[in-house]
Amino acid sequence: MSDLHELYQEMILDHNRHPHNFRVMPESDHRAEGYNPLCGDRVTLFVKLESGRIADASFQGSGCAISIASASVLTETVKGKTLAEAANLFERFYGLVTGKNLENGKNLGKLAVFSGVSGFPARVKCATLAWHTLQSALGKGEAVTTEKDDAAPGEIR
Repeated sequence: MSDLHELYQEMILDHNRHPHNFRVMPESDHRAEGYNPLCGDRVTLFVKLESGRIADASFQGSGCAISIASASVLTETVKGKTLAEAANLFERFYGLVTGKNLENGKNLGKLAVFSGVSGFPARVKCATLAWHTLQSALGKGEAVTTEKDDAAPGEIR
């Protein structure tokens, strides 16, 4: 195993053990729930917008290490972003975890730790659950499920 791969694995495990922004946010103005029946992952995402930017994001839930770590890193990464910037991040992240992004994690900061997910197609739904839930929270707020085949970026299930 390469040193970089080991570092990425350790970061995912650390975010799973000590998730950032793991809390209910009563003052949120956007919220959605997501569920991955294949793995049992459940997430509720909370978002507060101010002046067209994501002022705060948090989550509650349970699931596998990849799902919890992805939600943790998502909440850190989207703070301060506009809705368009968050949508662009999702598209790039989705490309990374599905292996369809030629960036290979470049310019994605901490999100690059999920580059290895593309080698495990069953884990793509775990990694993207929080991201699809974010899209729903910022849209109609409907519950999200991964029961359908992988949705493309920008597509809410």
